[in-house]
Amino acid sequence: MEKLIIGSTDKGAGKTSIIVGLAKAMGKNFGYMKPMGHRLLYRKKRLWDYDSALMTNIFGLKENPEDMTMGFEHSKLRYMYDEERTRDKLVEMASNVGKDKDIVFIECGKDLLYGTSIYLDAISIAKYAGGKMLIIVSGDESAVMDDIAFVQKYIDMANIDFGGVIINKVRNLEDFKATYLSDITKMKTNVLGIIPYEVELTYLFVNHIAERLLAKVIAGEGGLNRKVKNILVGAMSTNTALRSPLFKKEDKLIITGGDRSDMILAALETSTAAIILTNNVLPPSNIISKASERNIPLLLVSLDTYQTAMQINNIEPLLTKGDTEKMELLEQLVKKHVAVEEIARVQP
Repeated sequence: MEKLIIGSTDKGAGKTSIIVGLAKAMGKNFGYMKPMGHRLLYRKKRLWDYDSALMTNIFGLKENPEDMTMGFEHSKLRYMYDEERTRDKLVEMASNVGKDKDIVFIECGKDLLYGTSIYLDAISIAKYAGGKMLIIVSGDESAVMDDIAFVQKYIDMANIDFGGVIINKVRNLEDFKATYLSDITKMKTNVLGIIPYEVELTYLFVNHIAERLLAKVIAGEGGLNRKVKNILVGAMSTNTALRSPLFKKEDKLIITGGDRSDMILAALETSTAAIILTNNVLPPSNIISKASERNIPLLLVSLDTYQTAMQINNIEPLLTKGDTEKMELLEQLVKKHVAVEEIARVQP
């Protein structure tokens, strides 16, 4: 059994997405674990990590998601485990999820420092669990250069097998390679891949938004799997909205009050993925019927329009088990831009 420890310099760098892409591109029989969870789910009176549940559902892993994570809260983990017991638990978990598997992906916390006080930071996990460590970096060019330089200068890699970095979400791939790759190489950093930014991976689905907002679906349930490509706050007059280029775009999400019948009707006549009705105000029954006929979800929330827009802005475009298009795209991106064969030759 081989092990790949996947860490990142910052939250949202794309660790889980790259693991999905690598798993599909490698085609190996694999296991997964995430010792330090930070996206808590409560299902069937059990605590799961979102990413662990996602990997289980996507790939049909036999292990229970709760067995892939040691815990979520520093205070509880500090009480339950000292350094020695943490190391032993990591080894035990890797052995369990890796039984009869070719490789185990071990996903670290949201950044390199997360979990340091309880021996569950990325470097400690790599040291205790063994295997090869990859670090994902993302952001603008300056942030990427700073992160790589920081890792090389200040992170002690003496006791781990550091395989290199994957640079993710690069806006201009060719320009980045021409301008920065030689400087990164001078840092003696092994660049295993540079993955371009793909807007398709940033889109949210209506059902994910509804779940995160705790919205009540009052019409158009059949359209909950629609993709949202544009978001418009319908606070202006309908005439102004109809003149707006954004209102004419496809697959848009409209956020407006339930008393704005004119705005809702205009949205129902265009390419609209869903309409969020704020302040718990229901529109007239004829509008609800029309939304049902067109299979456009109407989502009712108690928040006002501004608060709703802010909450949506903070929703991460996480993978869901139904995101087959995103998963296929991730596989193709990894195959094209990452040294999969080099990574697959893991030496424990």
